[in-house]
Amino acid sequence: MNRPAPRPAHSTMEWTARSSAARNFALAAPYLVLRRLSPWSRSGFKRLFDCACVLPVLPLLLPLLLAIALAVRLTSPGPVLFLQKRMGHQGRAFTIIKFRTMLIVRDKKHDPVTTAGNRNFTLIGLFLRRWKLDELPQLFNVLAGHMTLVGPRPKLPEHMISDLPCRPGITGAATIAFACEEEILDRVPRHHLESFFHTVVLPAKRRLDAEYMERATFLSDLTLIVDSVLRRWDSSLMESLLLDGAFAQDRALLSRAPDAEASSARARKLPYMDRPASAGQGVAAL
Repeated sequence: MNRPAPRPAHSTMEWTARSSAARNFALAAPYLVLRRLSPWSRSGFKRLFDCACVLPVLPLLLPLLLAIALAVRLTSPGPVLFLQKRMGHQGRAFTIIKFRTMLIVRDKKHDPVTTAGNRNFTLIGLFLRRWKLDELPQLFNVLAGHMTLVGPRPKLPEHMISDLPCRPGITGAATIAFACEEEILDRVPRHHLESFFHTVVLPAKRRLDAEYMERATFLSDLTLIVDSVLRRWDSSLMESLLLDGAFAQDRALLSRAPDAEASSARARKLPYMDRPASAGQGVAAL
């Protein structure tokens, strides 16, 4: 009885070449963060638009905010809110406000990249994250002028490579493309996770946000807000990064979804891509 031949492992040289391509793109990322802003992104009307959207909605959301706060308090010990230092406009630090979604574990080793499986979520924490309800308190950050509704996500100080020339946002082009990031990153082999996040995911996010902020308009911001509220997210780009990037040797493991190949094909058609990415060029193209 003939046994099927084992799947050949990718050579160290091939892995090194792919990692090098990813690093080269990451080195170019400072020029991709925000090359220039569209007239709308620089306009004072964008700030008026933010306030005009938030002020009427906030009283309607108050019962939901109180219900979530009560649920967080009753389902886990610790504070209701999660406060963290983030970097904002022109490198100014501010405190971002979220509902707490994780248990307070002081003695456990901290994983630098969050996935759906490497954190001790509270009883309702993963649900809040999946539906982005933990982000609702950031509406107060918007009113305070720290953030805007649509823009690049505010980064941790260690993830900043240059100062933002605009306010960071609650949602944006990269936020929608990577809305299911924690679930998809959970499929990356643990020993590759941090490298994949820093050399592939972060540069791709920077590029998406940079290209969007160059051409952002009132209507495009409004469309992104509606897409975020209605959960019209498309994880095709992230699936493509996983299938065509540095972890192609783990294709059988990572392709858990039956339509993973179709997702990869759809992602290549996204307007954020300069050109279609082949299986060996997925990292370099992004």
